[in-house]
Amino acid sequence: MDALARPVVPPAPKAHARPVGPLRLIWGMSTNPLTVWSEQDYEVLVQRNRVLGRENWLVNDPAWARHVMLDAMPRYRRPLASARPVRPVTGDGVLLAEGEAWRGQRRMLAPLFRPAQVGLLLPHFQAAAQALAGRLAQAPTANLSAAFHEGTIDAVLRALFSLPDNGRRAAIARLARGYVARAGRPNIFDGYARTHEDFPFAQASRRRFQTVWQGAVDALVAERRTAPAAAVHRDLLDLLLAARDAETGAPLTDAEVRDQAATLLFAGFETTSRLLFWTSYLLALDPVEQARLRAEVRAFPPDHVGALEDLQNWPRLRMVLLEALRLYPPVIFLLREAAEPDEIDGLPVSPGALVWMSPWVIHRHRRFWERPGAFVPDRFAGQASPWSGGQPFMPFGLGPRICIGASFALAEAQVMLANLLARFEFGLTSARPVLPVGAVTTRPDHEPLFRLDRA
Repeated sequence: MDALARPVVPPAPKAHARPVGPLRLIWGMSTNPLTVWSEQDYEVLVQRNRVLGRENWLVNDPAWARHVMLDAMPRYRRPLASARPVRPVTGDGVLLAEGEAWRGQRRMLAPLFRPAQVGLLLPHFQAAAQALAGRLAQAPTANLSAAFHEGTIDAVLRALFSLPDNGRRAAIARLARGYVARAGRPNIFDGYARTHEDFPFAQASRRRFQTVWQGAVDALVAERRTAPAAAVHRDLLDLLLAARDAETGAPLTDAEVRDQAATLLFAGFETTSRLLFWTSYLLALDPVEQARLRAEVRAFPPDHVGALEDLQNWPRLRMVLLEALRLYPPVIFLLREAAEPDEIDGLPVSPGALVWMSPWVIHRHRRFWERPGAFVPDRFAGQASPWSGGQPFMPFGLGPRICIGASFALAEAQVMLANLLARFEFGLTSARPVLPVGAVTTRPDHEPLFRLDRA
């Protein structure tokens, strides 16, 4: 297989020869958590140790990760440290809801992401992709990290609110992008907080953001509620307003609509934006793979896409996106705290223990993958949903809390990237390596300029 004979190995933080000490661990976790891993971490399936007096587990075995996230889910809870940076964006939406609240929300939202409903959103994705391609055609080089942020938030605002191209959309984009770059980054105080109100000085900028963010989303929802009844939008907000609980028949409250819309808006733009950036970076490093994709896209041009099943004409594009998700998973940690005694791999888990499951480590684990650091899209050939069935691939999470919008994100990414591949050849203006940094999502350590040559 040509791809296996010629793999590109993109840059990544180097694993330490031995496990790092407490001070190095604390520093790494506060600056770039991807730099704390040792060679041993990429080889063991389960390990237990103590860090600053607290029991910690690293679970790389997909079966035991499934145990924590699904089979024994009631015995574990989400630690506050992982929720504090996210709550200002999502409020009490499905991403952070727990227990019966989460089950009810999930039940109401699941119909919104059925294939037929995602298919209705394709015109929004197409319009955003064509607008992005038009902007990129104006200069021979581009900061694709920033461009994809703009393009994906455009796509989500169209798909969620049918929001026209105006200054309001740009303001929401700046707001979300600014939060990711600054206040949304986890900090050391998140790890020591017992409540969302602890260390208020560390939450001040997040509270200011939340006030503005929720106000912007509230205004969009309010406008829709007062829109003429005959207005047809064919977007996610209409679906949210029409959603009813299958058991009670109750609709979502205004606050619930706002929080769900805010969750979909933020998750839909940030994770897809990073996926498009890392995929473009990989294709710039591997022009042979890029040429294959361009041939596939030209054989079925993007403007022929009218239904979700049309995306099946781009199987290689989907494989490349899945491989980018393996190498650069959007979320680097799935973290749970034991609320009750449990057992992992025959060893007792004490209440209060932290259980770490890292898609970054699992996706590069030497027991699960051949050439784990290499860019080899063919490893996903013929796999429709490789994140299911207990496989060591979890870009969208694991268990019942797996990302409800996975099909939305992949469809958006396919449409946007296909439109660019049809028009441009990607290259890099500098040989400086781009290294991943673990934050709210996996972001680049700097934003390189790309050459965009007419294809």
